[in-house]
Amino acid sequence: MAADATLVVQPAPAPARIARKIWRLRRWPLIPMFFLVLFVITGVFAPLIAPHDPERGGLRDRNLPPAWEAGGSSEFLLGTDHLGRDMLSRVIFGARISLAVAGVTLGVGMVIGVASGLIAGWYGGWLDEFLMRIVDIKLAIPTILLALVLVLALGQSFLIIVAILAIAVWPRFARNVRGEVLQLKTMDFVALAKVAGASTPRILFIHIFPGVINTLIVLATLEVGIVILLESTLSFLGAGVPPPTPAWGSMVSDGRDRLAVAWWISTMPGLAIMLVVLSMNLFGDWLRDRLDPRLRQLNT
Repeated sequence: MAADATLVVQPAPAPARIARKIWRLRRWPLIPMFFLVLFVITGVFAPLIAPHDPERGGLRDRNLPPAWEAGGSSEFLLGTDHLGRDMLSRVIFGARISLAVAGVTLGVGMVIGVASGLIAGWYGGWLDEFLMRIVDIKLAIPTILLALVLVLALGQSFLIIVAILAIAVWPRFARNVRGEVLQLKTMDFVALAKVAGASTPRILFIHIFPGVINTLIVLATLEVGIVILLESTLSFLGAGVPPPTPAWGSMVSDGRDRLAVAWWISTMPGLAIMLVVLSMNLFGDWLRDRLDPRLRQLNT
């Protein structure tokens, strides 16, 4: 009787294993995640990272080019603006402002939108019609025009900007949550909860709300870019965060008349806006593919 043959599996060469690991990383948005982590760290630890006071400058140092340009200084890596303020420090503190505005705005807008969507989708009838018509009216009004009117009427402050942006984002949360609730409330587990005697608040927050969390996460990541763009647009138009607080939009506005002689004043904050918004949109698209079971099956 012949001896059983043993199968010996030779391990793949080290370069091949490394190449396979690197190839698997293509499924992860590493570059967008890098910029988003950098954005968050910069915003949170801005006072520790910024080399200068973003609101103080000197006329002797005004319009200095970046360090790699002729006439630049290593003391001001990204140059200075028309008042001699360090551009790197102002961009860093601008990230802090954008992070704070986006966080507070999404928190307020999500609470209002989720509550409205749950109520409209669950109860239906005239209450659903009333809430959805409010959503339609809001979506029909240009956000920038509404923001300019409210700023002129109520004044310019951080709280006013957050309130305006929250008004702009909550209808999107309400409409998406309502659509999810209309589908989930017909499921068997909801019917069993009713038979078991569960109250309406318990059904909404214990049984239905977990089913919309994935949608909320994806929508929130996509809304961050929209909120940052809206805040930057309002600051550019002079209706955003009041000066001298450094905001990316107002920094772009400060340099629009000096592009020929001091291009870096508008370019540096403009690049920051582009990188953060683009990274957040790419991360949101990836997150949607990962959290949606149908798209996840197509990608595997």
